[in-house]
Amino acid sequence: MSERTDTTQSSPAGTSTDSMSDATVVPLHPRGRGTGTPQRTVPDRLWREVLGEEIRRHRTARKERLRDTAARAGISPQYLSELERGMKDPSSEMLEAVAGALGKSSFELTRSAVRGWGAAAAGSGGTVLMCAA
Repeated sequence: MSERTDTTQSSPAGTSTDSMSDATVVPLHPRGRGTGTPQRTVPDRLWREVLGEEIRRHRTARKERLRDTAARAGISPQYLSELERGMKDPSSEMLEAVAGALGKSSFELTRSAVRGWGAAAAGSGGTVLMCAA
């Protein structure tokens, strides 16, 4: 059986490169200095932000004002604005009310948000995390 030679070299940024390829290995869970919390190199989009953008997209596609959609949902225009800006995380009941006001089910609204989220992530050119065994 032949021996495998380790060709991994350390780089200054804390990543390593394999001399046999141009691949850069980025640790999956880099740690902050003494904080014990992972550092985020690329900001992840929060679910409430993605969902809020989807709510706004559906409302503006219907050419509706905040107060009209909010009135049908039984919420204040201020609260709907906070939802659209990703400032509030709606309960399932609130999501159902807003979706209904937009002529959608909560399932349809969340499904379109997930699809948009996935498409945006795939086209962002961001880091793709992979594991090798």
